[in-house]
Amino acid sequence: MNRIPESARTMPAFDSGDEDIDFGFRTVRRGDKSGLVRDVFDSVASRYDLMNDLMSGGIHRLWKTAMIDWMAPQPHQTLVDLAGGTGDISLRFLQAGGGRAVITDINEAMLSAGRQRKEFNSLGGRVSWCVGNAETLPFTSASADRITIAFGLRNVTDREAAIAEAHRVLKPGGRFLCLEFSQVNSAALARAYDAWSFHVLPRLGQMVAGDADSYRYLVESIRTFPTPEVLADMFAGAGFAQVRVRRLSAGIACIHSGWKLD
Repeated sequence: MNRIPESARTMPAFDSGDEDIDFGFRTVRRGDKSGLVRDVFDSVASRYDLMNDLMSGGIHRLWKTAMIDWMAPQPHQTLVDLAGGTGDISLRFLQAGGGRAVITDINEAMLSAGRQRKEFNSLGGRVSWCVGNAETLPFTSASADRITIAFGLRNVTDREAAIAEAHRVLKPGGRFLCLEFSQVNSAALARAYDAWSFHVLPRLGQMVAGDADSYRYLVESIRTFPTPEVLADMFAGAGFAQVRVRRLSAGIACIHSGWKLD
């Protein structure tokens, strides 16, 4: 039987590094992006959960609840939580009735912060932690029932590779869900959202985490992320069927869902 290992070492992304790619509003060499992203999350890991609350006014909790509710976890299911960081999605999955969760992240500092969360103490062998790259997952094919990525896909260098890897690792009948920031539908709300994002959030990042630049990058990375329609096409291109999109909070965030049929 195919098995998901308890832990694994980070595997290299399959890019040559000889072309440019977005890093917020900057362009960098493709091979440099993952290291730059790792530096961002090394810097903010210890304050990441607090900053999520401050950045979204706590609304990120409702968005994550909406994704878990749509997923409807079952006791027999194993989740692979990509860019799982401090384990928020996996914790919700297990508390909602899921069987087992593997929290995977390229950043050891984020996983370390997650391991310190007291909420995981009672879950015992139902949760494991794995340093791994979403583009080249260290898991066998057809070994997971559900795969999620929440607010992480925009930080991946090769997003299409990560989506294809999710398809590979899922069992037939498995489901992939992506929760990510998106484009606001209302022009008036968009102006207020931009003012909050570009002027307030970097200052909060400096005050709370001592790092304005990392939060400036996180804001910029939202603006350069593909539209919901383009991301849905990327799901379909990787082989996912029944691709659906749910817009949340006037489009500030979206959930994409796709099924692996065979």
